[in-house]
Amino acid sequence: MEERAGLQPSEQPHPNHPGLVKFARPALIAGAAVAVVCTALLVIIFFLDTFNATVYSVGGKNIQDATDEAREIRDLYAGARLGGIILLVVSLLAAAAGAVILYLQRGNAVDEGNEGDEDVDFDDLAGR
Repeated sequence: MEERAGLQPSEQPHPNHPGLVKFARPALIAGAAVAVVCTALLVIIFFLDTFNATVYSVGGKNIQDATDEAREIRDLYAGARLGGIILLVVSLLAAAAGAVILYLQRGNAVDEGNEGDEDVDFDDLAGR
């Protein structure tokens, strides 16, 4: 039977983008780690806001009042909250992009560091 060059009908062409795949795993890991940290930061800020509002209202004052003191307490963590939300969204996008790239390239594993190396099993290592 004659062999033909090229793709067989069952083979799918896979674009090979080693540059993207090289950064996909670190982007996935870093994005997930930063997302966890940002989520923890936002939870802490929520509890601090709640605590400040509770302490402020113990004296019979309302945190929703139009006074300067109430406004300062409401806006105390506004910058950290906004920065946490922006960083959370960016890290989730980076993690999602890394996951998509790894998913699309899952069948194209290229191990560039082990070219020319031979497989070694346990018996070879144990000297048997």
